[in-house]
Amino acid sequence: MATHTTWGSGVNAEAIAAWDGPLFDRFVRFRHILTTGLAIHGEEALRLHPPLQGERVLDVGCGFGDTTQQIAGLVGPAGKAIGVDAAPRFVETSIAEAAAAGVRNVRFVRADVEEALPFERPFDRAFSRLGTMFFANPVAALHNVRTALVPGAELVMVVWRRRADNEWQYRAQQIVERFVSLPEEHDEPTSGPGPFSMADADTTSDMLLQAGFTDIGFRRCDRPIAIGRDLDEAIELVTAFGPAGEILRLAGESAAHQHEDIHAALRAGMSEYVGRFGVRAPASTWIVSAVAAGQ
Repeated sequence: MATHTTWGSGVNAEAIAAWDGPLFDRFVRFRHILTTGLAIHGEEALRLHPPLQGERVLDVGCGFGDTTQQIAGLVGPAGKAIGVDAAPRFVETSIAEAAAAGVRNVRFVRADVEEALPFERPFDRAFSRLGTMFFANPVAALHNVRTALVPGAELVMVVWRRRADNEWQYRAQQIVERFVSLPEEHDEPTSGPGPFSMADADTTSDMLLQAGFTDIGFRRCDRPIAIGRDLDEAIELVTAFGPAGEILRLAGESAAHQHEDIHAALRAGMSEYVGRFGVRAPASTWIVSAVAAGQ
């Protein structure tokens, strides 16, 4: 049965407030696009690094818990998948959906991974689908993941590659920046480092080494993703998420008078992605693997 444990002191209260508030609402609104598109990259990582029957697996930044449920199916009744997320509403949704699906070998924990993770038993494996790029202190967070693993256990995480290889996000950012700059002062909570904070393989390798991982590997994964059923929906998506969405969210009402011009520019700039089956754009991630060194 899916259960919920809360742990953490709220050190990263601002980022958690963003993920539990406006960003959660936007994820719900566009979930039909995001879970379908992003799942392609997560599924490739699980194909290349499949959890084994009976393993105990930690899913970092589990979001809606769809990947946690998938991992639970792979490890079977003798195994267990435990999803952690800092945002209470994501965890609550994960619990409800796993229960409705009848998945019994899952558990969900509301926890800030940048703090210690005091689980009673260590894990055989850790996984994260686009859940590690927003750590304000990634070395501390990855260190805590490592200490939650048995020596020799594998961490696999999917992270965005560079902006130039995810042009649907970068192009939207560049277009928005023609009209609006990221404000130095604002009243909205920020989500932490941007989605491309682990795009550089050398930087990410250094983080993992400092956190106590060895045998670090990177595999490029290029899979186009759907970003809208039509161009209007794709524009709504990029103005709600990613760098462009963050600029507009933090600018708030000060940029409202420019929204019409921004949308027109985005329509011109993103029209090439429209095809027979909706709006699809190239997307590129790293599938990063690493091994937990001995404690």
